[in-house]
Amino acid sequence: MTDALWFDPSLMLIGGEWRAAQATLPLTNPSDGSPLAQIARGQAGDIDAAVTAAHAARADDWGRMTATERGRILTEIGRTVLARVDDLAEIEAHDVGKPLTQARADAVALARYMEFYGGAADKITGQTIPYLDGYTVYTLREPHGVTGHIVPWNYPMQIIGRSVGAALAMGNACVLKPAEEACLTALAFAHICRDAGLPAGALNVVPGLGAEAGAALASHASVQHISFTGSVRTGALVQQAAGANVVPVTLELGGKSPQIVFNDADLDAALPFLVNAGIQNAGQTCSASSRILVQRGAYDAVRERMADAYAALSVGPAMDDLRVGPLISTRQQQIVNDFLAQGADLTIAAQGHLKNAPEHGAYVVPTLFADVPPDHVLARDEIFGPVQVLIPFDTEDEAIAIANSTDYGLVASVWAAHGARQMRLARALHAGQVFINNYGAGGGVELPFGGVGKSGHGREKGFEALYGFSTLKTVAAHHG
Repeated sequence: MTDALWFDPSLMLIGGEWRAAQATLPLTNPSDGSPLAQIARGQAGDIDAAVTAAHAARADDWGRMTATERGRILTEIGRTVLARVDDLAEIEAHDVGKPLTQARADAVALARYMEFYGGAADKITGQTIPYLDGYTVYTLREPHGVTGHIVPWNYPMQIIGRSVGAALAMGNACVLKPAEEACLTALAFAHICRDAGLPAGALNVVPGLGAEAGAALASHASVQHISFTGSVRTGALVQQAAGANVVPVTLELGGKSPQIVFNDADLDAALPFLVNAGIQNAGQTCSASSRILVQRGAYDAVRERMADAYAALSVGPAMDDLRVGPLISTRQQQIVNDFLAQGADLTIAAQGHLKNAPEHGAYVVPTLFADVPPDHVLARDEIFGPVQVLIPFDTEDEAIAIANSTDYGLVASVWAAHGARQMRLARALHAGQVFINNYGAGGGVELPFGGVGKSGHGREKGFEALYGFSTLKTVAAHHG
């Protein structure tokens, strides 16, 4: 795979220069366990150099650019990403085990983020505020300065697009620390940004371990905003580290998102969403729908249809482009298998099957559990694998209580024909996003995304992300 790359994956981008690290880390292909590449093992000193370079960019060409000029560069980055979609998809498939079709969709989404934020860069305005006689009061939206971005391994391209894209659009300079398990498309994106005319230092990429490079970035005294996507435990550590410097943090953490199916739901329309929202990216999705709550009048039909769909699921290498690929690593495979072992007392409604899966790949077959008690560990904890549970309910109030009974609140979905019920559920559910008779709305680059509770705080995507990557200044002019 290394020979197929158009760049050296062992280098870091700091201040527009590709630099070698003192040590490297191995990448493994999760489809078969084979060695993939060596990446840089960045250290605190490398993070410090990247932050310094970012501040220099803010003081130089990047900081002096108009919003329109920034937008043109981001739009050109989007065009260049589109021209290399197939290359990026192949890299992602090998790196994280994502089936080619899903990896290609992520690359297209990355381009769309850059197009959206390229067009939005000069659309952020302040407001005038009526005040006392003799005063003119107005507000300005200004960039934080240097922003840190700690990106996970499950959706590298999409999360880079929605965080780095928004930060750059507002005029921030960025330091990106990709997950050590998934660095290749982050590095490819950095090359694309340079080719598209992004000034040196506006984007710096330092791979490395979370406990080393990630911790150094989160605690750096000269970083003015941190964006983190990952686990609740690590998110709490990031927030504590940034808190010592009184730095704002956007956290997008875990989820245990329910889809709620009422008796009057259109099951033909619902079924693809019920299944795909749980097994996409092998279930390694913060917004995965791992709980399916079904009213008893529809329960048997939903169980039967979902069981048939699960039995038809094939799991195999990413390049075979099946519905489900491997998990990111054998470590994650063990975590999911441990959860499955805790479901030994439950009824398995159906499972998928392996297809041409190499022995050393990180595979778990999709598993659907039926009649799961709402307080069971599989119904409450985030598994981050292709596992879904069916939970029956009787009344609307019971459905709301079950849906809101976990620590998470990222996404929820309601399948119902009754309009008033749709509106009641939308208000009652504890979630950052609620979908009615759909799930995910096709990705929704424009739709604010984030959670409540242990799913985090702050919002990404859409214009809300631009507000988050800026600070509001009030100017009060007394002119008599």
